Amino acid sequence: MKNAMKRTLAASLIILLLLAVVPAGFAQETLSEPSIGLELVADGFAAPLALMPSGDGSGRLFIMDQVGQIWILSPQGALMDEPFLDVSDRMVELNERYDERGLLGLAFHPNYAENGRFYVYYSAPLRGGAPADWNHTSHVSEFAVSEGNPNAADPDSERILLQVDQPQGNHDGGQIAFGPDGYLYIPLGDGGDADDTGLGHNPEIGNAQDTSVLLGSILRIDVDGGDPYGIPTDNPFVGGEGRDEIFAYGFRNPYRIAFDAGGNRQLFVGDAGQNQWEEVDRVALGGNYGWNIKEGAHCFDPENPDTSPEECPNTGPGGEPLIDPIIEYQNSNVEGGLGRVVVGGMIYRGSALPQFQGRYIFGDWSTSFQEADGTLLVATPPETAGAMWPYQEVGIATRENGRLGTYLVSFGQDANLELYILTSDTAGPSGETGKALKIVPVPAKAPPTEMETPEALPETGGTSVPWTQILLVGVGLFAFIAGAFLLWVRHMQVSRIEE
Repeated sequence: MKNAMKRTLAASLIILLLLAVVPAGFAQETLSEPSIGLELVADGFAAPLALMPSGDGSGRLFIMDQVGQIWILSPQGALMDEPFLDVSDRMVELNERYDERGLLGLAFHPNYAENGRFYVYYSAPLRGGAPADWNHTSHVSEFAVSEGNPNAADPDSERILLQVDQPQGNHDGGQIAFGPDGYLYIPLGDGGDADDTGLGHNPEIGNAQDTSVLLGSILRIDVDGGDPYGIPTDNPFVGGEGRDEIFAYGFRNPYRIAFDAGGNRQLFVGDAGQNQWEEVDRVALGGNYGWNIKEGAHCFDPENPDTSPEECPNTGPGGEPLIDPIIEYQNSNVEGGLGRVVVGGMIYRGSALPQFQGRYIFGDWSTSFQEADGTLLVATPPETAGAMWPYQEVGIATRENGRLGTYLVSFGQDANLELYILTSDTAGPSGETGKALKIVPVPAKAPPTEMETPEALPETGGTSVPWTQILLVGVGLFAFIAGAFLLWVRHMQVSRIEE
């Protein structure tokens, strides 16, 4: 019986000891799952909006800054001293505090290695003949690389393909891209301001539902087939009502677009929401994506934008069905919303992060204008066809609190299909805080930062353990062990007396 009591006491001490050395805070992951590392590859930008290879096999990366320059990052990781191209003197003057205009898009011709041609999308001063009270004119222009210098474009080679007058200074769209069909895709916002109403908007149905105008649409043109461009014969409005250039429509501000580098090469579009809902669309030929009848998958009323009506049409003006997004979330205009605005990303097709293969990496610009606090997200294709893609926050292992701690501006991709995030510490296109960061596997030991560690990570429920809690656990553990030892000595003394 005495031996049984000793064994029971010893087992109890061991169990209590194990409980003491595993505090509750360590029972969960300290970062969101899944998590990644970030590796700085270039900095000193104002607001980097694009990063890509040229397709010529040189190993160079081209980084586009909103303030008007395109820079080259050498294969050795050095940023060249002079820009590849500078169009800042052809653009409108930007507001340093915040601006949606600027150098917004860059795309290299699929045969750039042979023809040296590339394309940019930027905000120029209002052209002659445009309504005098409108804001500016968007240009889609072709440039050529300089003869004899692959690291410099010929600034005199500009050929303006398309000009679109913009009534307001916001909702300019952004990243242009060549599709797998070899055509150039151009995203245009609805003309700006709010609700798709007001100056320069169709007073009946808004611009995004009006296919007689280019605004609020994604265009598709053939840069090799005409002067200044050709029209693909299967564009949905060729030979009928509506502009021939339109590929899809019903967008508010399709700021970032990207084609999947694998799979069915589908087009993914992050469309900035207004008062309530942010969305990502998977865009197909001729699709109507709902704005301003809907915001996300929810009914929208331009006269009462803070409240979603219970009912609204499910078709556009021509009777065509409205297509809901594959991803949506409430923005920070709504209590508990995730952030200010969606930043469209890319399907991951690289090899360094197999856990992300086939998943959509995207994000949100920031939780507020005042604080640089972007969010990195990943969405997974659903098992049920037609269902929304579930998404979750991605923890940053190289940040102590798992958050970006900066404005998330855009995404990039290299020749190996690895992804990059582009950030800035300022809300507007100014300063030199812009960075290009490569998404990499979690380091074996992530370096500490000076960022504050919160008790719980937003949205994910993952927790981190402050050093004060660790200290208290250590003190408590020491006291427990000392007490347990004294209890054991007392027990041994009693055992000898009884014997």
